[in-house]
Amino acid sequence: MKFPGQRKSKHYFPVESRDPLTNELNPVIQPRHTHITGIDQTLVDIEAHVDEEFIARHGLKKGNSMLIDDAAAHVLYEELQQQNLITEEFAGGTIGNTLHNYSTLADSRSVMFGVMSRNIQIGSYAYRYLCNTSSRVDLNQLQPVDGPIGRCFTLVTECGERTFAISKGCMDKLTPEYIDENLVKTGSALVLTAYLMRAGDDPITDAAMTAIHYAHEADVPVVLTLGTRFLIEQDPQFWRDFIAEHVTVLAMNEEEAEALTGHADPLLACDQALEWCELILCTAGPSGLYMAGWTEEDSKRETSHMLLPGAIPEFNQYEFSRPMTRAQCEKPMKVYSHIAPFMGGPEKISNTNGAGDGALSALLHDMAANDYHKLNLPQSRKHHISGLCYSSFAQICKYANRVSYEVLAQYSPRLSRGLPEREDSLEEAYWER
Repeated sequence: MKFPGQRKSKHYFPVESRDPLTNELNPVIQPRHTHITGIDQTLVDIEAHVDEEFIARHGLKKGNSMLIDDAAAHVLYEELQQQNLITEEFAGGTIGNTLHNYSTLADSRSVMFGVMSRNIQIGSYAYRYLCNTSSRVDLNQLQPVDGPIGRCFTLVTECGERTFAISKGCMDKLTPEYIDENLVKTGSALVLTAYLMRAGDDPITDAAMTAIHYAHEADVPVVLTLGTRFLIEQDPQFWRDFIAEHVTVLAMNEEEAEALTGHADPLLACDQALEWCELILCTAGPSGLYMAGWTEEDSKRETSHMLLPGAIPEFNQYEFSRPMTRAQCEKPMKVYSHIAPFMGGPEKISNTNGAGDGALSALLHDMAANDYHKLNLPQSRKHHISGLCYSSFAQICKYANRVSYEVLAQYSPRLSRGLPEREDSLEEAYWER
């Protein structure tokens, strides 16, 4: 596993390498590896530039998101292809994006539960999904189905307005029998999206609840990303109760945070949500991103950065502390951190889709690295206190911020490579301070 951020190896090893003079006395033990698991609605994102007449002809409402059946999706796709209107076509899905980015960053295994078309033709939606997914994402657990996976059409009109047409296909047909209990229980985290809880009569909700049950039995952190504010604002109390009962780590943006908590200020929203879970990552667009969580009061570490004003004065005072769960703390205290967009954000934002997923993949990388280090160096001073993550709140913010920038600067929500080892635009002190 690559470790998160631009850390020097001295911080993490020896795990595999040792002094050659003592190798014979202390044989090298092959490292024990870890992984994360996730459940997703497998779908392909298709972006096209169309006129308003095209929107009306296909019975869509400009600026809205609508479900369409397989037949309508086929007709829509055929016309887009014939008129050469498609600008981008790539694998999508919130958890699929997150797992792919995690495996790209960590160079480590992730396991995805979902469905996949039994018969795959070259050039088909399913083929494109597989081609655009990292080889480190284990897709061997996918459930074969007789039919297409999901398709999400993003139709951009001349004014820049985006209209969404979603064809579910068989993406919600995952059954509980295809959730591998051992893989969930031995993972460093189980990652889910709120969409899974709103699948109607389809079995993917039962599959997700089965996985959550396995994770709780093994004390594996359950990570939930909210997906969209429209889903949350339909029944915010349901989500508050669900998070309090099932979720360890919550990922959201500022709009979803307001729908969930009623607070427009991301910091206050994070503070409120800490009553329901253990750790929060909240992206806030041009304002950057926030983290909030718990740590042991006797182990808190003061920041060397400037103290920040906000709804909670000097809220980042202890951002050099490591995230912990309340159960791990004798005297739990809340900790907050914030970072502005890396380098002010890209000069040109190519795509906002997936920036939050990229930030979450960085957090998951740090959580898995903590597990990896604990498995291989259990006597390290790092683990005298049980932490939910390897790094501090401030360090994770930097890493998540950098990954989010990388996604914003490209068209695809999925990274094609990890972060560069050295960057001319980024002083090394950014990672070390």
